[in-house]
Amino acid sequence: MPKLIKDNAVVDNTWELLEATDTPEAVEVPEAGAIVPLNVWKAQKDQLESRKNSLGVWLNSDELAEELADDAQGFGLIAVNFPGFMDGRGFSAARLLRERYGFEGELRAIGHVIRDQLFFLKRCGFNSYVLGEGANLEEAIASLSDFSETYQAAVDQKLPLFRRRA
Repeated sequence: MPKLIKDNAVVDNTWELLEATDTPEAVEVPEAGAIVPLNVWKAQKDQLESRKNSLGVWLNSDELAEELADDAQGFGLIAVNFPGFMDGRGFSAARLLRERYGFEGELRAIGHVIRDQLFFLKRCGFNSYVLGEGANLEEAIASLSDFSETYQAAVDQKLPLFRRRA
């Protein structure tokens, strides 16, 4: 079973990520443990609403957190795809999901996620990370605490440093 980092520990990845599709209404969604693309959720929302807590949904980098809005609460997991190293839109999506839409469940970074990003992903609200094949997850956990102090406010620290010193 593939592994990932969740809540600062290496655990089994028990969720199945369903691929993006151009025919979202035709996708058969398993009963539980599936992460569906946003367009599948939108196309089948009426049928899937009752089992929302056992489903996940994933946003691609060109999809906005606003498209989930109030639907975000109640999902077992929300994943945000990072298609490349230079695409940082997922960081904003995570902050919006946590701060504006009140999502408190598992927020997972998927796609092109590298060890150097983990500390910053955590600051934006992610608590779960799927790294590339061959990544040493035990060593990567150390990246979650690369810095001992932060200056800015973020999801994981509501006050900036100058306010904490006062």
